[in-house]
Amino acid sequence: MKATVANPNWHAVRAIYKFEMARTWRTLMQSIVSPVISTSLYFIVFGAAIGSRIPQVGGISYGAFIVPGLIMLSLLTQSISNASFGIYFPKFTGTIYELLSAPVSWVEIVLGLIILATAGLFVPLHIDHPLVMLLFLVLTAVTFSLVGFIIGIWADGFEKLQVIPLLIVTPLTFLGGSFYSIAMLPPFWQTVALFNPVVYLVSGFRWAFYGAGDVSLGLSLAITLGFLAISMAVVAWIFRTGYRLKN
Repeated sequence: MKATVANPNWHAVRAIYKFEMARTWRTLMQSIVSPVISTSLYFIVFGAAIGSRIPQVGGISYGAFIVPGLIMLSLLTQSISNASFGIYFPKFTGTIYELLSAPVSWVEIVLGLIILATAGLFVPLHIDHPLVMLLFLVLTAVTFSLVGFIIGIWADGFEKLQVIPLLIVTPLTFLGGSFYSIAMLPPFWQTVALFNPVVYLVSGFRWAFYGAGDVSLGLSLAITLGFLAISMAVVAWIFRTGYRLKN
């Protein structure tokens, strides 16, 4: 009997999760070591070298202020990368048809691919609201894993896997308050920044650390959930119609 949203096939979830974990360990340098080193370099340059010359931001030292933004930058890029490659290669090799012909709904396929991005992330820093931090961590990882999944389905070549992350996601992250507060911008650019969805992700995540953000916690959570719902709807449509899967 085919699995449904109300009655998922957890054996399928476990199988796809184990497959993705095995792929991660085979590419340990790319999946884990490289992001850690890159984030550490960002912190050394911006937090230690430049941060010592910048006054506090909202009563928070600049080095501590950028920590949530750096975590979010790494989380966004790695969630998209892992999920996009995780679905692109089965599609490229033709093994995606085994998933489509098996009694597995789109829920299990997506869950199996995104659990990797939401597991085991740890921040050695004092956090005022750890439950809120965990909530935004999981929501962000799941949402952008879904975005990566969509990119992996849409891409018909290796080059396209990098187009959206490099030309859209990374600039939005840098311009989304990762390294500064949008309150430091002129009024016009503050308004423009509010159209950047990453602003709400970073602000909500930073609020969990320090109890303060560029926008209210409720608005950050609402925008994040809205983006998640849109991504889930697109993925559900892909599996219902077979877009770039069956053709």
